[in-house]
Amino acid sequence: MLLNFSLENWKSFSKRVTFSMIASKERQHGDRVPKLDKYQTRVLPISAIYGGNASGKTNFFKALNFVKRFVVRGTSLPESLISVEPYLLDKKNKDKPTKIEVVFLFDNNIYEFSFSVTQDSVLEEKLVFITSSSEKVLYHRKDNIPHFNNKFKNDQFLHFAFKGTRKNQLFLTNSVSQNIDTFRPVYDWFKDRLELIAPDSRFEPFERFLNENHPLYAAMNNMLNKLDTGIDQLGVEEIPFENIPFPEDLKSRLQEEIKNGMNLRITNPLNERFIIERKDGRLLARKLVSYHVRPDGEKVKFEIQHESDGSQRIIDLLPAFLDISLSDSNKIYVIDELGRSLHPLLTRRLLDAYLKKCSHESRSQLLVTTHDVSLMDQALLRRDEMWVAERDSKGCTDLISLSEYKEVRYDKNIRKSYLQGRLGGIPNLKISDIISIYGDGS
Repeated sequence: MLLNFSLENWKSFSKRVTFSMIASKERQHGDRVPKLDKYQTRVLPISAIYGGNASGKTNFFKALNFVKRFVVRGTSLPESLISVEPYLLDKKNKDKPTKIEVVFLFDNNIYEFSFSVTQDSVLEEKLVFITSSSEKVLYHRKDNIPHFNNKFKNDQFLHFAFKGTRKNQLFLTNSVSQNIDTFRPVYDWFKDRLELIAPDSRFEPFERFLNENHPLYAAMNNMLNKLDTGIDQLGVEEIPFENIPFPEDLKSRLQEEIKNGMNLRITNPLNERFIIERKDGRLLARKLVSYHVRPDGEKVKFEIQHESDGSQRIIDLLPAFLDISLSDSNKIYVIDELGRSLHPLLTRRLLDAYLKKCSHESRSQLLVTTHDVSLMDQALLRRDEMWVAERDSKGCTDLISLSEYKEVRYDKNIRKSYLQGRLGGIPNLKISDIISIYGDGS
């Protein structure tokens, strides 16, 4: 579970901004708020960030995406630049480091992982283990000098891994790449628990729709039907590998790289989705297709790219929503522009179905950015689950929880106050400016 995420000097975030999923003292929808008894803390199962265009919502998403990539993949070469993007509207920030801090729960333990970087190097890196009564610094890298907790001071493998850590690389990443498992749980949280879905990307685990034995196969097809997509079910079409519509050089690489028993997801520019696998030495290809039903009951096959943008978006999102709705799920899904190509009622139904599965014992979370103000409803979300991204006159983004507004009571129409501009986060438009551009129609 994600508890807090802080960032400074990243894109539109000039000053330090902290986003928190720790619940306030609010009682509304308390039956679905997970409890961490060990820490006497409650953590929110969902958060939604609202804001106008260019307010910084997507920059927040990209910061999380950068952190995951930097931890899991790192940099490939000694001369590779770290892909940070500092705040550029102030000359002083150009040479300042970008600072990131993530506080999260892994297997009922809370960790704080932070680092400070420029495009050239990691200036500082720290991992802290937080107990119910104290904080223990497991390691602290500063000025390229390691400071290990007494428990690890004499661990020669860790010291060896640190010496081999490049200046443009995290020690956490390098230690795991050197097969040292001391801090692997932290690495695994970023790799396996944190999932990010951008509006223009396709969510990967679509192969669940191809496997009738997958435990979510029936549930996904059932939901597709209930969400009024017109799709009766998704299925698979097997085609010869040599006939798949990919360049010959890519086919040759696949022939070389896919070993026996391996499979690979791949999508072409037409959004045709394939699973390529090798069985008994031969490469086989399976393509995702949809089936609709004629009035006479006969099923008709459709290519996925012939489905509407909304139906394709649902196909991307359904595995995520069903995954985090499982009772034993521990994933955090972050979805940028949740409502892209979706009807507001459909978006609300997806959120409502997830929240009905949440309880005090839940460990999954959903974080979304959205323009859909119909979701700004206290019948659906608590005040501390709703945030506004607001950009000031200098282009600097701040994140504000609606629980910080004292005048926002539990029975107040938040949507109305938001659209009236009382809570920030809406486009700063003047009717006179619009008329001067388009004319007054006379």
